[in-house]
Amino acid sequence: MDASEPRPPAIILVATQLPENIGAAARIMANFGLSDLRLVSPRDGWPQERAWAMASGAEWPLNAARVCTSVAEAIDDLQVVFATTARPRELALPILTPREAAGELATAAATGVRTGIVFGGERAGLETADVALCQAVVTIPIDARFKSLNLAQAVAINAYEWKMAQDASAPAAFLDGPGPASGEAMLGLYGHLERELQTAGFFHPPEKTPNMVQNLRSALAKARFTDQEVRTLRGVITALSRGRGRVLEKIARKAGEAE
Repeated sequence: MDASEPRPPAIILVATQLPENIGAAARIMANFGLSDLRLVSPRDGWPQERAWAMASGAEWPLNAARVCTSVAEAIDDLQVVFATTARPRELALPILTPREAAGELATAAATGVRTGIVFGGERAGLETADVALCQAVVTIPIDARFKSLNLAQAVAINAYEWKMAQDASAPAAFLDGPGPASGEAMLGLYGHLERELQTAGFFHPPEKTPNMVQNLRSALAKARFTDQEVRTLRGVITALSRGRGRVLEKIARKAGEAE
């Protein structure tokens, strides 16, 4: 890839059941100039000879494929990540067609931002918790009478739209300055905030904790914070937790004096 060209999005396949689908996806990636393939817990393990056979010579995405144990690990160096799904979700994320998504990814990549598209497994798609780690949802407009779409076909549609977005020279959507924070930075923010909220008793009743966590992460992801903004927010969380600690110490001290 020429140094002046935008970096194509990483293709992240989650819990893929058939090695043939991984190989078909790699072939599609090669067709449209994508090479960064990431596999999250493929059912039959990795590597798989059948994937290379299906790729029909498009071996470079497979040879360099990164195997991860979670979506969080797979996106830790990415800054803008979209999830593909055909199922409605309770998360309040933007809903984009592949063409709209490709335009946004292209303009982000043009400024050096690292991007990715996440695809779920053939049987059940993506878990809501994984979608919550992304900044938008990509849904392919297909006929309601038959919504089943092969994994490689879904990759093909999105890869094609990426290529078309490059040829169309989509205008830059990001202002000059720092890009969005990495996945690793955002995960650090999520964990920090959730620990302090747990200490403060925010997650009540306990059985609603997973949904509350997902909604919080979704709300924060939409903001597309920079690394500096993430550091500032974590400083705010630390200051608030320390302030709460001082108040509790003061209350305990006064209670002791009263006795």
